[in-house]
Amino acid sequence: MHEFKLPDMSCGHCVKAVTEAAQEVDPQAKVQVDLGRKQATVESAQPREKFAAALAEAGYPPA
Repeated sequence: MHEFKLPDMSCGHCVKAVTEAAQEVDPQAKVQVDLGRKQATVESAQPREKFAAALAEAGYPPA
């Protein structure tokens, strides 16, 4: 499981974009996004770095 702090996330659109970015890396990933805590949790066997790069590319670089 990978946890990411995403300080640039601020709305429902952001939640959707973060979820889509993570699922582009692994369509089978279980993605949970907590907007209030500005955090995303991804359950996947893929390396953390792949998700971090996809999130940054989507405009939400992990802190």
